[in-house]
Amino acid sequence: MTSKLAFGATVAAAMLLATGASAQTYEVTRLVPGSAFHGVHGLGIDKTGRLFAGSVAGAALYEVDRAGGTAKIAIPSPEGMADDIAFAPDGTMAWTGFLTGDLYSRKGDGPVRKLASGLPGINSLAFRKDGRLYATQVFLGDALYEIDVEGAKPPRKIMEKMGGLNGFEFGPDDLLYGPLWFKGQVAKVDVDKAELTVVADGFKVPAAANFDSKGNLWVVDTALGQLVKVDPKSGAKKMVAQLKPSLDNLAIDDKDRIFVSNMADNGIQEVDPETGAAKQVIIGKLALPGGIGVVSDGGKDTIYVADVFAYRTVDGTTGEVTEVARMHADGVPLEYPMSATARGDDVILSSWFTGTVQLIDRKSGKSREMLHGFKAPHDAVKLGDGSILVNELGSKSLVRASGEHGKDRTVLIGDLEGPVGMAATASGDAVYVTEAFAGRISKIGTNGEKTVIAKDLKMPEGLALAPDGMLIVAEVGAKRLVRIDPKDGTLTEIAANLPIGMPAAPGGLPTNIPTGVGVGATGVIYFSSDIENAIYKVTKK
Repeated sequence: MTSKLAFGATVAAAMLLATGASAQTYEVTRLVPGSAFHGVHGLGIDKTGRLFAGSVAGAALYEVDRAGGTAKIAIPSPEGMADDIAFAPDGTMAWTGFLTGDLYSRKGDGPVRKLASGLPGINSLAFRKDGRLYATQVFLGDALYEIDVEGAKPPRKIMEKMGGLNGFEFGPDDLLYGPLWFKGQVAKVDVDKAELTVVADGFKVPAAANFDSKGNLWVVDTALGQLVKVDPKSGAKKMVAQLKPSLDNLAIDDKDRIFVSNMADNGIQEVDPETGAAKQVIIGKLALPGGIGVVSDGGKDTIYVADVFAYRTVDGTTGEVTEVARMHADGVPLEYPMSATARGDDVILSSWFTGTVQLIDRKSGKSREMLHGFKAPHDAVKLGDGSILVNELGSKSLVRASGEHGKDRTVLIGDLEGPVGMAATASGDAVYVTEAFAGRISKIGTNGEKTVIAKDLKMPEGLALAPDGMLIVAEVGAKRLVRIDPKDGTLTEIAANLPIGMPAAPGGLPTNIPTGVGVGATGVIYFSSDIENAIYKVTKK
């Protein structure tokens, strides 16, 4: 389904397909359909039964039509970024802007109010019966605060270093119940005395906890994909529903129907608490596709997708999506992959958010190496000598990682203005790099020598080297794909008015989720749409 945020881009893409508004010699088709969210996290249900869902990367708060399986933006970016959502006794809705460190509220259809700021990683929140508001920092901090609902007083810190007190709720006894993400426990907190007591143990990665009308405490385990019922008095546990990993949050309505969000599925499920039966309310084929790589085997193109909350492949002919790994699940580890390159037996995933570069065996899907400590890496390629060349946007450099586990790192070249996309030459003696902020494409030799190939582009991001030696570039600022001759910089437009270039989430980078480009052996072009969460295919007519 398509959100309002993507509506304009969808219309533009539809016009493009219908009228051939792009270059005459190419046809643009959607290979993998889009979806509503850009990763879905917090859930909340108001007194009238309306279901709301939050997205951090999408920087929006959505209202979900449970019957129709659609979603629309209720509060857009930048104020709409929501990692968690809660409702006060008077119906006021509050939510947390994880990346910005801001906490907002809105009563009815009134104005959005900022209640707190300067709290990076502000994550979960809950109202007490008396209307007082509490919130925690997780991942970018570890502390519990009371928030002034008028926004006049600064947040009051109650306690810290709890172990990641995530999606929580006040119980009938007026104590705060929630999971400790990093400790595999569920705890209760007396917020007046700043005392924490463990209620239940033995979870892998508990993410959220809510009460039903009967006083049962329901917990989602993101790593195991389980919905578990907990007796808050004895701590006894019962696994009621086996779902998929990457669960994030839950909400329970006045009929005790349980709704669970899943980051990797870009979806929400409704679970029957008696039988554990789950039905899908809304879901996406992809979560939030960024960089892509393409490899052709026996005339078949396979697209390798860094899907932020998962790593997936797409059949270039049928559009069939296959999941290789998802966040927080057992098996292949992932760290929010945002960029991908693929060549030979290697797929390399990069994440500017976590500073990681991961080398994966393309055929088996197994992880070979997970390299940490890079500064906002936006792409990486493996060179002939086995070393890995990394685009570090954070240091404006190309960094070569070699030696055992890539521990030996040297700067090949610096002073690059927003290095994002990268592609190695066929001979492997140089790479092409998009400098997004400078609007140029550069060729850089393995000796560090730099030659500018093209300039005056608008935010070029992903690029790929076509079989004929031409460069295919996503010029995101102009919402188009272009073909560039690396010999003389001649530029030809391939397709325009494309659904690419989702505005950066507040607190993120200008490049946001990079637009990926790949080319198959026969010259078929593929690109990712961050606006629609889709994959497109571009072929010559």
